[in-house]
Amino acid sequence: MIQKFTILFDLDGTLVDTAPDLMNAHNHVMKKFGFKTKTTNEIRAIVGKGADALIGKSIWGQAKMEFGRIEDKKLKNEMVKEFINFYGKNIIKESKLVNGVEEFLKWSRSKKISMAVCTNKQEHLAIDLLKKINIYDYFEYVAGGNTFEICKPNPKHLTNVVEILNGDLKKTLMIGDSENDTIPAKEASIPVILLDNGYTEKNTNEINYDHLVKDFVGIEEIVNQYLKD
Repeated sequence: MIQKFTILFDLDGTLVDTAPDLMNAHNHVMKKFGFKTKTTNEIRAIVGKGADALIGKSIWGQAKMEFGRIEDKKLKNEMVKEFINFYGKNIIKESKLVNGVEEFLKWSRSKKISMAVCTNKQEHLAIDLLKKINIYDYFEYVAGGNTFEICKPNPKHLTNVVEILNGDLKKTLMIGDSENDTIPAKEASIPVILLDNGYTEKNTNEINYDHLVKDFVGIEEIVNQYLKD
C-alpha cells in the first residue's frame, strides 16, 4: 500500500491574511483598557502564538514587563476574553485568502493529498474562519492552540496531527510563515515551505526553511518534488 502524502498548513499569515481583523480586535481591547493601539504592520510582527501571547507581547512592549508577571491576573484574563469575544464576532471583516490558496488546495485535493491546519489560534475560531472564508472542507483536521495540551512551537502539535491522519512524517510537508512553524517542523524532520514577509519579527535569513515562496502561485512545482511512491 502506498502511503498517502500530507501537507500541514499554518493559518494566520499563511492561508489567510488575518492581520487587519486581528489589529481591529487588538486595538479595541487596548482602547478599552487604556493601552496604546498598533498598526497592521506592528500586529503582523507579534501574531502567531495565540490571543494570550498577542496581547502579552503588546503589553510587554509598552509596559516593559512580561504580561504573565502582571500582578493583576484578573485584568489579564479580562483583556484576553475581550479580545477573543470581539475577534470572534468580527473574524472576517477584512481578512482574505493569500494569493493562490484556493487553487493550490484544489490541486492538492486532486492529487489525493491529506491536508490539515496546525494553528495556535483557538480551535473554534480557526474552524469558524475557515468556514466563513470557504476553505474548511479541504481539510481533514484542524488543530488549534487549545486542541492538545501543547501547541506550536512544540513539534507534537504537528506530529499528533500526522498520526491522527494516519500519515507518515517522511511524506509530510509544512507550509507556514514564521519560525513558529519552521522550528517544530524541523524538529520533526518535516520539510518546510516558508511564505516570505510572514507574521514574525524575524528576517527571512534568520529562519530555517527548505523553500521560500511569495504566495501559493506555482507552489505545486515544489510539492511535486516530494510526491514520490
